[in-house]
Amino acid sequence: MAAKRRDAAGAAGGSRPLPQGDAFYTPGAGRLRQEIERRSAVPLIWLHNAPRLLLPAVMGAVLIAGLVLAGVVGALLLGLLALFFAWLAFLTWPRLRGAERITRVAAIAVLLGLGLLQSGLF
Repeated sequence: MAAKRRDAAGAAGGSRPLPQGDAFYTPGAGRLRQEIERRSAVPLIWLHNAPRLLLPAVMGAVLIAGLVLAGVVGALLLGLLALFFAWLAFLTWPRLRGAERITRVAAIAVLLGLGLLQSGLF
């Protein structure tokens, strides 16, 4: 009975179903990856259940604010965005192919480079 209520509440607009699959964690992963994946599970589920446009809107706002605000504040915002991208890249790394890996590393490098420029060190 309780499972039916949870399913009905989820379908009514509370949360979206998780993707299909039998393993939430990377099989055969080392201790560091297992720990990071374990600690990332709750934030990832929260992001999955958040409204679809929330994450792109927040990331866009942080990017624009990081580019507009000069100095340390802009650099920190761009650094936080790069850190978020690095976290997602780390979690998806085992499933990525060569070009996908290069794209993610390039995006992180660009954000870090823009952060350095904003900081005034260059």
